[in-house]
Amino acid sequence: MSVVTQIEEAGPSRLKVTIEVPAPAVEAELGRVVKDFRGQVNIPGFRKGKVPVSVIRRRFKKEVESEVAERLLPRYWRQAEAEKDLDPLLPPTVEELKMEEGEPMTVVAVVETRPEIVLGDIENFDLPEENTDATEPEIDEALADLRKSLADWEKVDRSAAQGDMVWGTAVRTVTSEPAVEEGDESESAEEGGPQERPIHVEIGAENVDEELSLALTGKRAGQSVLFETAEGPEEAREEVRYDIEVIEVKEQKLPELDDELASKLGDFDSLEKLREALTGNISARKAQDLRHRRRKALLEQLRQRHPLTPPEGVVQQETERMMREMLEHMASQGADLERANLNLAEIAEGLRPQAEMRVHDRLVLDAVAKEQTLRLDESRFEEVLTAIAQEQGTNSLAVRQRLAEDGRLETLRSQLRRDQTVAHLLGEDDDDEESAVAADGEEE
Repeated sequence: MSVVTQIEEAGPSRLKVTIEVPAPAVEAELGRVVKDFRGQVNIPGFRKGKVPVSVIRRRFKKEVESEVAERLLPRYWRQAEAEKDLDPLLPPTVEELKMEEGEPMTVVAVVETRPEIVLGDIENFDLPEENTDATEPEIDEALADLRKSLADWEKVDRSAAQGDMVWGTAVRTVTSEPAVEEGDESESAEEGGPQERPIHVEIGAENVDEELSLALTGKRAGQSVLFETAEGPEEAREEVRYDIEVIEVKEQKLPELDDELASKLGDFDSLEKLREALTGNISARKAQDLRHRRRKALLEQLRQRHPLTPPEGVVQQETERMMREMLEHMASQGADLERANLNLAEIAEGLRPQAEMRVHDRLVLDAVAKEQTLRLDESRFEEVLTAIAQEQGTNSLAVRQRLAEDGRLETLRSQLRRDQTVAHLLGEDDDDEESAVAADGEEE
């Protein structure tokens, strides 16, 4: 006997499903729940465990029925999925539940379903192709950076020039009128007053304001520099003056590019061995970058060829997951989230387009995997569990159990199958564990 009595459309990629749980099953579960309640509740005038069933059912009607539904729904919902070949993307949301003594339990639930996707061209893609071999200029640049990391700074008695480090003190003064909101009693004038601080500036460095580098060029120890600039976010820009006194000028002394330098940078017995290692590292980095760009281009073209409206509930869940991860990252970096006065609605709105793309990608890749009958490589799955276990200092069995308890084991399997699907479409072997390991925290 079918438990599904009605299915109707409830919007794009949404179904409203009505199921009935047979009366005998309801009564049997009701008896078990009431028995459990009798052993737990205390009612004046009755000994514990001796409260009449009728009293339990009358006094705790709402709680008992809620417990009965919670126990029965998962079992009969799975049966409904199997009967009607439902493939919900999220657990069902119960809209209506009716339970009368001696009658079947009726449940009306709404579920997000996969939109119908008719696959188009999944073979021909316009993907970036380029040589990933390390070039001599790239190797020379890497060696130059390594030399710089081991360089010493020596004091010189001359004017500062490009590449020199200028040490000194700077007195910072806000010269623009501070923007004080009505009712703000803070000591803004005091905060904007002169503030002296030590500085060291490498002239010409990428992270140094070009005008500041120009102002310091040609200055010697004992000389002063006046530097003016604007600071702060666009909506709260303020004019600032720096009165800088140069204390000393230092120049960089690079070590010789020889075997001794190589030995300081690792287990290299010669400069040639160091160059070989750099060659391999640069090639691997370029190959990884190319692979990332190829995958990004593939997914963009798949979305363009298969337009759809992602299910709203799934997009909302993904948006919330992304925002939760962002806030956790901010907190781990020391941000005080309570004092930050964040506009969560605005943050969610900004994250939504990326969430929609992620859901879109998953739906299309799942459709490709289904049509191509691509199955997850179980050995690959075990490798990823092992990698997660090593990262967490535990074993793969414990990781499997934790993910299963959290309901994320199938999420990980789905993500790995999508990774394999992308690799299949690109015609490459998927040997990159990074994205798979990251899926440990990802929601379906």
